[in-house]
Amino acid sequence: MARSEPPAPPSSGRVTQAQLDDIVKKHGIFLKGIRGGARAVLKFKDLSNLSFQKADLSQADFTGSQLNNCNLSHGRFNGTSFFACDLSHANMEESDFTRADFRGAVIAGANLTGADLKSADLREGRIMEKSKQSIMQDMAQDAEKTHRTVFTGSRLRATNLSGARAASADFSDADLSGVIIKDADLKGANFEGANLSKADFTGTDLSNANMRSTILTGAILLHTETAGLNTEGALTDKSELNRFEDLKKSLSELLSEHTAWIATAGKNGVRLDLSGIDMRKVENLGDYSLTAIKAVGANFLSQDLSGVELQSALLDESDFRDCKLDYADLRGSSLKNAILARANFTNANLSALQFAQPDGSTWLQRVNLSGANLRYAHLKNADLRDAILIGADLSHAILVNCDLRRADLTGAILDNADMTGALLAGTVQDQ
Repeated sequence: MARSEPPAPPSSGRVTQAQLDDIVKKHGIFLKGIRGGARAVLKFKDLSNLSFQKADLSQADFTGSQLNNCNLSHGRFNGTSFFACDLSHANMEESDFTRADFRGAVIAGANLTGADLKSADLREGRIMEKSKQSIMQDMAQDAEKTHRTVFTGSRLRATNLSGARAASADFSDADLSGVIIKDADLKGANFEGANLSKADFTGTDLSNANMRSTILTGAILLHTETAGLNTEGALTDKSELNRFEDLKKSLSELLSEHTAWIATAGKNGVRLDLSGIDMRKVENLGDYSLTAIKAVGANFLSQDLSGVELQSALLDESDFRDCKLDYADLRGSSLKNAILARANFTNANLSALQFAQPDGSTWLQRVNLSGANLRYAHLKNADLRDAILIGADLSHAILVNCDLRRADLTGAILDNADMTGALLAGTVQDQ
């Protein structure tokens, strides 16, 4: 079906919100392949301070445009060109930038919290701005001296950051697994808590960077500058972890003994104890019933535990970062001081187990998440009734439509948590 030609961009360099809204509307028609649509092509335009919130501008072209202080949050920009754009201080939270072209873009001071830049191209390039005399000027250097790029909590899996100039950038709690960051300038960058597994840092300057508590398994640090690099508490290939294979029995055998232990109230069989064990390579772990297991300080990093049965389990201090725990049954379990950053608990059941007492009363065995790290965790539609969340860090967590009735949130950190539609009746919180 024939499509109309793109509308002529505004004659002046400045675009108004009304003009942008019209362009976004026609671009949506273009994406659907309907007559009357037109691709958004806005090269070398002034779009600063405008709102693109929730817009779908996939395949649009903003080459060389000013997008500083714009609101691009919660939108779709698949394959969009931001080549040589100024995105300083833009709000890009929770948006999808898959395969977007950011080469040479200034994103100093921008917030990409929770954004998805999978396969996006953020390599080094010249940042150009069109002056009144139509002279192209390099604006990158001064911007980088005065601002910090914020990638905290972003999902940058398989992203190409080769040659990026990102000194002092904040990648804390971000998922950078499989990212390519060759020959980049990352001096003084903050990666604390980030997932850097299988990341390729070949030839990159990491001097004075902070990689405390990161995941560095499989990471390539060949020919890197590491003077002053802090890797305290990082999980590496050389970390001393107890291997599951060393238990000398299959998981099925261990669970058979565990089932007997449960059925006889501990008289027969043996409770499954995975404390301190590295469970990352155990296949199909989520297919087993793990009710009442003990796994203190175990490592379940990135495991697919969707729908798993983990009721009444002792999981204190275990590492569940980047795990899939959607629809999981964790009723009555203890997860004190567990690391659950970026874990997906969508529709999970973390409510209390109820036990009838001889006097007719009911005793609740509550889920205990005291001191747990739930930064950037997805808890949409999760059931957290009566949960103990004392001192838990829920910064930037998604708690949309979450049931938190009667939960204890004393001392919990809720900075920038999304609690839209959450049920909070009877919740205990700091005054």
